[in-house]
Amino acid sequence: MQRDNSTDRTGLVGPPDEAVGLAVLLRAWRARAGRKLGLGKPLPQVEVAAEVGMSERWYRDLERGSTPRLDARTLTALADALQLCADERATLFLYAAGGEPFPAVSAVDGVDLAPLRRLLDLQPTQPAYLTDNAWNVLDHNTAMAEWFPWVRVPGANLIRWGLTDPEAREQLGDWPRHARAYLAMLRYAMAQYPGHPELREILRTALAVPECRRIWDAGPVIIANRDGHTFRLTIPRFAPHSIDVVTQVLHPVGYPGLRLTFVSRQDDGQEG
Repeated sequence: MQRDNSTDRTGLVGPPDEAVGLAVLLRAWRARAGRKLGLGKPLPQVEVAAEVGMSERWYRDLERGSTPRLDARTLTALADALQLCADERATLFLYAAGGEPFPAVSAVDGVDLAPLRRLLDLQPTQPAYLTDNAWNVLDHNTAMAEWFPWVRVPGANLIRWGLTDPEAREQLGDWPRHARAYLAMLRYAMAQYPGHPELREILRTALAVPECRRIWDAGPVIIANRDGHTFRLTIPRFAPHSIDVVTQVLHPVGYPGLRLTFVSRQDDGQEG
């Protein structure tokens, strides 16, 4: 069967998962490793293979899309050879394992989310919200809706809002930094959940935005989550002033794929 390399209306060649597959990442990581080492070119495939203790042909096949199951020793050696950070290592292991081994729950699975909703309500003054593995907003507290009224809209999605809504550019200080982080989290999530239809569609929509496409093409940055990230907000509730906030992300063990996110002001939560 002939491979479809047609370009769709977003300008993305092939389906989105081809743009985030392991072969694409390996080539980018090898190029970066060469720059780090001052080679002026990508680290040669033969040197990566030697570091892993495998043949050059074996590694070349990996970059061509071969997806053999790799043991932990081989993966660790490969990560070391390519000088991967913690989130990149986790992504490598996810691709090698075929994605997240535990199925993600969703709002349609009949899962009782009442305990998580109670946690949200325990935060009366600071925004808190619950998202699934595609960043659909499943629930939120009153403060979140007061700060960000868009969460009340049916189908609200954090990543889609952050990457494509003009309001996000006005409210998120240093928007390109946020866009880079959101796209980096999309890369990680697509390794966790290969073929996830909503993640694929979010990526298609985002890459139709020229600024997002430029950030995406600049290199495969990967971030697992935004826990502990600090940033500035400019929102109507605090106009004309901006505020600095920090996010804390919790992953409830009993609810695979779900995230509880809490947004706290860095000035002890006192509203001006």
